[in-house]
Amino acid sequence: MRGLLLYARSRQVPAALAAATAATALAWLLATMTSGEGEVGRTTLVLTVLLLVSVVTTTLSGPDDTLDRTAARPWARLRTSHLATALTCVLALLLATLLTGTRFGPLGCAFRDTAGLLGLTALGAATVGTARSWFLPLGWTLAAVTFPAPGTAGETLTWQAQPYDSLPAAVIAAVLATSGTTAYVIRGPRHRTPSDPV
Repeated sequence: MRGLLLYARSRQVPAALAAATAATALAWLLATMTSGEGEVGRTTLVLTVLLLVSVVTTTLSGPDDTLDRTAARPWARLRTSHLATALTCVLALLLATLLTGTRFGPLGCAFRDTAGLLGLTALGAATVGTARSWFLPLGWTLAAVTFPAPGTAGETLTWQAQPYDSLPAAVIAAVLATSGTTAYVIRGPRHRTPSDPV
């Protein structure tokens, strides 16, 4: 148990959880003031999910790159558990709003967007590094909510902003979640370079 606590603290999990909780409360407050009671719009939901996933991104690597490669720890199991816990925490924060008049839903959209964006971020952490891993999710999501496109190709390209029953959106989210999780679990976060943002 002490090892897990040290692992969480080394990755700034408590600070990220506090920031995610504050971000959810702020997004809920803004949604309450602008849209009133009921389910928030898809744009509000996906931007809130993006914000929470971006906060969680900071926990995908530790302070020491070499420690993330040592064989002394069961990294594959830790990384899998880490991503599963991150997914659960984001969904729990969103689901907590179901107890209020302004709700972040539907659940299908919340799960699909969280899993897909978290997978895309994990893929970024494994390939370009944690500091840059949120660039593609941010750009892709902003483009998806700004330029909606019709048809199967459009639903695939703008999967984040699609209704919960969109099959192309579900497929692309599942592919991103699976490939991102696999890459992160196998490779871990990419080593930092001097040019990486702090």
